[in-house]
Amino acid sequence: MTTAYDFSAQDIEGHERSLSEYEGKALLIVNVASKCGFTPQYTGLEKLWRDLGPSGLVVLGFPCDQFGHQEPGDEAEIRNFCSLNYDVTFPMFAKVDVNGDKAHPLWQWLKKEKSGLLGLSAIKWNFSKFLVGRDGKVVKRYAPTDTLESLADDIRAALA
Repeated sequence: MTTAYDFSAQDIEGHERSLSEYEGKALLIVNVASKCGFTPQYTGLEKLWRDLGPSGLVVLGFPCDQFGHQEPGDEAEIRNFCSLNYDVTFPMFAKVDVNGDKAHPLWQWLKKEKSGLLGLSAIKWNFSKFLVGRDGKVVKRYAPTDTLESLADDIRAALA
């Protein structure tokens, strides 16, 4: 059976990283963008990482430029933006596609595991979120509009 830990992706520094390094931890996987109305969610994502990281939560950010060209920069620009504006320290990855023929395999799998509203699989916008349990299986999918506070109970359950 496939789990999130079976995938790898290039990190924002250009190194291939296996998600198996997070085995046994709960993951919150998010497609992010620097010029989106939801970009301030970086503050809450970083708070979750700092508060719940010691309990086993890892936030993983995947920049994506498929929605309104809201992530136009390269990896260095994205890293600098996140660091300077939101003090992001959670793991960030290289820019990926989350929809279409060139969608990253992790995102293809996430969408297959948990479809969105009305059974549609496509990611609708930036800051869509997937919660993965300690067993590597997708627990739940969240819309960009879902607040991080509204995920709290699900995250606590995934960490239990």
